[in-house]
Amino acid sequence: MHELSLCEALIDQVTNIAREQQVSSVSDIFVSVGPLSGVEGPLMRHAFPIAAAGTVADQAELHLETTGIRVRCEECGEESDAKMNNLVCASCGDWRTTLISGDELILQRVVMGEARV
Repeated sequence: MHELSLCEALIDQVTNIAREQQVSSVSDIFVSVGPLSGVEGPLMRHAFPIAAAGTVADQAELHLETTGIRVRCEECGEESDAKMNNLVCASCGDWRTTLISGDELILQRVVMGEARV
């Protein structure tokens, strides 16, 4: 289950942010997850409390926001939405596209708790 190692890396990132902001806790963590990222949302939600135990994010809630898939066509230059396993240009139908988004796992926002005294 690589979601646990992803959660551990996420907690490291959040811990560094909390340290920089001099806060002792984090209440909410918002992450964007693309459908092509290889991340299983339910598995990540299950692994999160294990990774967060004993950290500044111990009581935090993980919010996963699914992003869409977008491609840029190499033939006509248009950008369009695409579907998983069908990354063709919606404008001209060409299959030669470049993925713009859909494979990301990005920490978007952290809601901080109380400041350290």
